[in-house]
Amino acid sequence: MTWYIWLLIILVLGSLVGGLMMVLRTAKPLSLSEEQLEEIHQREREQKEKDDKEARQY
Repeated sequence: MTWYIWLLIILVLGSLVGGLMMVLRTAKPLSLSEEQLEEIHQREREQKEKDDKEARQY
């Protein structure tokens, strides 16, 4: 391969790694209240019940 293909490969890989590092650096956990967490868990339970009901129909 010629030198400019290697340069292009290095630039592409560097951009990918840099982008991933930026995403990891800026990602922050969500701070949810207890009420919000309970609503999420309630929706998960409802969806699981709905999925189980649909699975039994087939």
